[in-house]
Amino acid sequence: MKEIQREVTSRSITQIFYVVAVLVIGLAIGFFVYQTTANEASKYPFRLGLDLEGGSHLVYEADVSGVDSAEVPELMNVLKDVIERRVNVFGVSEPIVQVESSSFVSGEVHERLVVELPGVTDINEAVAEIGKTPLLEFKLVDESVPSTDNIQIDGNNVSADGVLTLDAGDLSGEPSYIDTGLTGRYLKHAELVFGQGQGGLSNEPIVSVEFTPEGGKLFETITTEHVGEFLAIFLDGEIVSAPRINEPISGGGAVISGGFTAEEARDLVQNLNFGALPLPIELQSTQTIGSSLGAEILGKGLQAGAIGFVAVIAFMLLWYRLPGVVAGVALIFYGLVMMALFKFIPVTLTAAGLAGFILSVGMAVDANVLVFERMKEEYFKGNDAREAARVGFARAWSAIRDGNVTSILSAVILFWFGTSIVKGFALVFGLGVLVSMFTAIVVTRTLLLVLPAVKESDNSFVSKLFGSGLNK
Repeated sequence: MKEIQREVTSRSITQIFYVVAVLVIGLAIGFFVYQTTANEASKYPFRLGLDLEGGSHLVYEADVSGVDSAEVPELMNVLKDVIERRVNVFGVSEPIVQVESSSFVSGEVHERLVVELPGVTDINEAVAEIGKTPLLEFKLVDESVPSTDNIQIDGNNVSADGVLTLDAGDLSGEPSYIDTGLTGRYLKHAELVFGQGQGGLSNEPIVSVEFTPEGGKLFETITTEHVGEFLAIFLDGEIVSAPRINEPISGGGAVISGGFTAEEARDLVQNLNFGALPLPIELQSTQTIGSSLGAEILGKGLQAGAIGFVAVIAFMLLWYRLPGVVAGVALIFYGLVMMALFKFIPVTLTAAGLAGFILSVGMAVDANVLVFERMKEEYFKGNDAREAARVGFARAWSAIRDGNVTSILSAVILFWFGTSIVKGFALVFGLGVLVSMFTAIVVTRTLLLVLPAVKESDNSFVSKLFGSGLNK
């Protein structure tokens, strides 16, 4: 008898420890959310999307006419990465850059890049910043075309090491060029150095570029197969230099010497390191979303969320009584965890994301309803409240598992195939399902197992608190 009592006491102490641990963790998460929200300088703010914060919406079209169709998807992804790096530099809070393909009846495919810049309401500033990213190309001068016979060569074109260079002024007529496939796509790094440039001046600012391993091999192949020819270097369609290839160049490096000033060379290095565009792009449309409209959407979304939150807790309290109180605590825990995840991951909240969060509030108590219904059945069979809770969880687990797995699969599919708006909804909804399952298994179960072990037959006030609905 004493051993049974010790076992019961030990189990009770363990359960109380779990309850204290859950409450302490909940308070810690709540303090984190409060502190990072109250402190505007916190590195964990809520990140709001374009439709909530306001900002700029830009649509660019990429020119893929000179590119093999099989390479277009890869080049568009590279272009997306380059623009993301570029817009991140001027302080945009969580920019959204996405690739869109569209075709018309003619079968012509248009590759577009959609750029959303929350918080940037100056369209001209946004366009200027993105436009600073240069298109870097290396092309061979086609000397078989008669117009290239007008190339003027004099002593000023020959550097100390015997390398012949040209600039735009050295090329009269309209020289023809041959694409080599070597573009900024293969650029790894650029740096400013001072040396002897194309004008024969010492300490002239020049730009040294280093290619990726793939780009280095391509550059070596080009210089090996075209010794004696001119390799023109273009930035945004304009030639900056055209050195003669005297010998194969290995090592994956090249030099751009276009008669730059130190400031021009420094800016060029900075822009190339931010990312040289692998494809030329043209701005198609712009749109500005005002912050007042975003504030209105955010306010109504928060109001809807608060009403839904209170309504769900009120229903659980009225229908399930004392277990409903437990569900309310679990729901508050759920809300705090979700807000902490929004800050920590971080998640960019959009209007669709808010809708996903509001929907997930209802989903958060779905597992509790299943457990409480099974618990009620066991309680009215004569089991005490703790045993009824234990059996109720065991019986409801398969339904909870299957329901949550199907919801998560739906969220994954929506996130994988959806547009940015759908992805925002799917991400928040998927997180909500995972967190709700966690709170049901950990928080609700832990709290229920420390409630009084009363039976329905006791007919006491406490026993009635475990009833359900209006009749019992």
